[in-house]
Amino acid sequence: MITVLGASGFIGSNLCRRLRESGIAHYAPERAQLLAGRQLGDVIYCIGLTADFRSRVFDTVEAHVCHLATMLHDCEFDSVLYLSTTRLYRRAAGPAQEDDVLSVAPQEADDLYNISKAMGESLVLSRGRCGRVARISNVYGGDFESENFLSAVIREAVATGAVTVRTSPESEKDYVAIDDVVTGLIQIATQGQHPVYNLASGINVTNAALLDRLRELTGCSVEFLAGAPEVKFPPISVRRMREEFGFAPAQLPGRLGDLVNLYRSMSTKR
Repeated sequence: MITVLGASGFIGSNLCRRLRESGIAHYAPERAQLLAGRQLGDVIYCIGLTADFRSRVFDTVEAHVCHLATMLHDCEFDSVLYLSTTRLYRRAAGPAQEDDVLSVAPQEADDLYNISKAMGESLVLSRGRCGRVARISNVYGGDFESENFLSAVIREAVATGAVTVRTSPESEKDYVAIDDVVTGLIQIATQGQHPVYNLASGINVTNAALLDRLRELTGCSVEFLAGAPEVKFPPISVRRMREEFGFAPAQLPGRLGDLVNLYRSMSTKR
């Protein structure tokens, strides 16, 4: 049995949907449900914050570390897969690999997110062979209420016809499809042989390429703010996933039209 903690979130809800469709026995308790002493089988820990972590620092630590520590201490389980982030490679030269030494800077406010994820990883990996980590890049899909960058620019482009971008055209990062993420999580949780896996597309996309394609699809205008900072994340290696599971993730430029159409169809239903 697979237990999904954080089943109400974007990744957790899509994971539960896939488990149902695949006929895989699973359990998705609510956040407030008492789990002490329960046998949870293979746990996939999806509880976490994303774009709003800067305004909810204590909730971030509670979700990424404290709630996790309580579960590890009080519950019985066969294995735990913890959802972490490729943001931990922020200062790496790339391509970033699972065994790279990580660097954080406590004096930088944005690093609270990374530090809390690193602490969560450490707790889980201290369990030995039953603990695993999936470092996930920027997930996309039908999550258009999110304030994450890709959701926000699609929403602006379709709803208003004008997009304002606050990072430079040369800024770049990795985007991974939600379908590829849930497939990878199930594989890692049930068959994984390594402690840490990167779940990413393996190829960075620049703001310029992304917004050019969005302009073609929607006819929107695009403005990059003068003096906008360049934010570049290193390419992410997915060699481990490819070699172990035949992982072949979709690439965002080819899926952007589907995302725009999905947003339009969801908007007309409201």
